[in-house]
Amino acid sequence: MSQMNVAVFFGSRSCEHDVSIISALQLIEAAKGAGFAVTPVYISREGLWYTGEALDKIETFREFNPMGKGIQRVTLDVSANAGDLWAWPPQRAGLFAKVPAPVAHIDVAIPVMHGLHGEDGTLQGLFEMANIPYASSGVMGSSVGMDKIAMKQLLRGAGMPVLDFVWFTRDELAHAREEIVAKIEKKLKYPVFVKPASLGSSIGVSRAENREELDKALDLAASYDHRILVEVGINNPVEINCAALGYGEDVQASVCEMPVSSSGNKFLNFWEKYLRNASTKGGESRGMKSLSRVVPAPIGDELTERIQTMTKKIFRILDCRGTVRIDFILDENEMLYVNEPNTIPGSLAFYLWKECGVSFSDLVKKMVETALLAHADKNKNVFAYDSLILQKVTAGAKGTKA
Repeated sequence: MSQMNVAVFFGSRSCEHDVSIISALQLIEAAKGAGFAVTPVYISREGLWYTGEALDKIETFREFNPMGKGIQRVTLDVSANAGDLWAWPPQRAGLFAKVPAPVAHIDVAIPVMHGLHGEDGTLQGLFEMANIPYASSGVMGSSVGMDKIAMKQLLRGAGMPVLDFVWFTRDELAHAREEIVAKIEKKLKYPVFVKPASLGSSIGVSRAENREELDKALDLAASYDHRILVEVGINNPVEINCAALGYGEDVQASVCEMPVSSSGNKFLNFWEKYLRNASTKGGESRGMKSLSRVVPAPIGDELTERIQTMTKKIFRILDCRGTVRIDFILDENEMLYVNEPNTIPGSLAFYLWKECGVSFSDLVKKMVETALLAHADKNKNVFAYDSLILQKVTAGAKGTKA
């Protein structure tokens, strides 16, 4: 029996391109340890697809050379149930030459994308069209999880506690800046956080204590996205994160963590999350694992259970699968708020599952299992319906002839 081939997709046209590479290399190492054959599929900043053995080394990406040894450009056959990667441009066979074979066949895809063009439901939609099992949340959960505005409105409608916010578009900001600033200052009190709606890793996020800082923050956020979110800030906030794993009714929650910032009560920016203690050696020393954190979070059994219950509920509301991390904020009055879901969390949140006795390799096995379960579940659906519309239209067309 041949090994199941897992294709790990990473990179892409995203501001979080480099973070995706780090997370993917960690997962590739764990997937090999779990006994899977692994095909790395790197999507460049230009949106071109590549595969090859050289793509499981961090050194390859420091000065990426698409013509380098062990790298081949490929494209995906998006025909339903094909699941093949082919060399690009196509290799034309001569009259008597052997028809070329695909470069690899995908049994299960694991997207390890952060940000747009991968974590936001776009790549998931491609896998749905191609009917390839994939180990991440589906189109709806991925797109809502990426868009902070849609996410907050949906979770608020589901009765979840979220911070007060104002949202608007880049076009509105350009034509009615004074009105928008007035609305922010009327509805929200300083400090406020200004965020691009569809971006992660704290890129483009600013804390504003006054109008001058707000003006700068609005321009920064608008440079990254056409939809902008401004939410009320909290003095001395405590961030608590919890992960969920599974599919359908079978969902488990991890231990909780408390990320620790070196900047006092400031938010965790990109440097804090990925560069503060980062190293390029060793699977567990890169990415989110390098962030200082307290695990399990010292918050007591009652609050821990409440967060774990909310984490599983949000997981099911968004129809998630695989592993997802939900970030919460605790204010100085111990009021709990949902900050955001991360449908493909940094480092796949393996450090939280490790504390639950689940190794990274076992986590990958569980992710593949959920991908296959979700795929089988989808294929139970009826996709054909005989409406007789075409026959009626044809008959009508014949009746109109002279």
